[in-house]
Amino acid sequence: MERIYLYTNDVIAFDFYQNQNDFRVEEIPLKPFKNKGNFLILHVQKVELTTWDMVAVFAEFLKIPAQKIGYAGLKDKHATTTQYLSVELKYEGVLKKFSHPQITILETFKNGESIQMGDLKGNRFHINLYKVDKISAGRIEKIARKIEKNGLANYFGFQRFGRDGDALKQADAMLKGEEFVEDTKLKNFLISVYQSHFFNAWLKERIELSANEKGFKLLEGDVYLQNDGKLITPKIIPTREFEAKKAVPTGLLCGRGVFRARDAAREIEKKYDDEFLVEKGLRREALVYPKLVAMQYESEKKVFHVSFELPKGAYATVFLENIAGRNFSAEDVKKL
Repeated sequence: MERIYLYTNDVIAFDFYQNQNDFRVEEIPLKPFKNKGNFLILHVQKVELTTWDMVAVFAEFLKIPAQKIGYAGLKDKHATTTQYLSVELKYEGVLKKFSHPQITILETFKNGESIQMGDLKGNRFHINLYKVDKISAGRIEKIARKIEKNGLANYFGFQRFGRDGDALKQADAMLKGEEFVEDTKLKNFLISVYQSHFFNAWLKERIELSANEKGFKLLEGDVYLQNDGKLITPKIIPTREFEAKKAVPTGLLCGRGVFRARDAAREIEKKYDDEFLVEKGLRREALVYPKLVAMQYESEKKVFHVSFELPKGAYATVFLENIAGRNFSAEDVKKL
């Protein structure tokens, strides 16, 4: 499904590649580790491995089930990424002998709790853009600053749906009862893919509705996420709070027990709602605001370096799509 963007601009041509040199990701933990307790936190760096692959390596080395290893989120395979894992403290000694060509333990901490899925604040990305001339460099910087100020459409990126959308096809087959999935983590992942597809379709329609506006158009009945983490549906559109970044409109990840929109917002939302889905539903921010955006241009090499922080669940590739004014695919960003 095509993704469209808030900022109407001509397409900006540049190349970027998801590989270990040109795409780096640093996980930002949810809170500091106490350095005392019954769990060992591993700050690890991996290269050209999925998080699941890395967890499997540690599980085999420690001779424990993969479920005994905690992690906060899934990181890109074709990149150099750092993130945090947790294991029981009793494995501290044996892990001193750990060695792997694609995994490095950077440091360790003790902690009173294991890491659970979602226990991260966000990620910091460092990306190289290639074939950028001076005019394009100026345009990239201008749009990046505009996105930093006004936010970007928080689509799920192409990675969510697998190469050629195969994960979405598998999710659809599973929910129709045409395919049985035994693995719990895979089943949950496929459910999330299904929900993500509906969210992206909803967000596309809302962006289309905002085409003649200065930014994202708010509707009566929208559900907002406040800075304190609470979801609200105010009677009056909270324009001031939205402009102050104190409240952001959200979209539906369909399922049970979720706060649904009302009035005009619900008229659009219900097109992308599967009310029969028994899995838990959620809300996702329609917009996210990149932080600490830093840019550097090497004119002789025509290389543009950009780094930025995004909250958890947001995609760096979508940030770049918002700048480029076009969609990327797995084929576009394959490693050199």
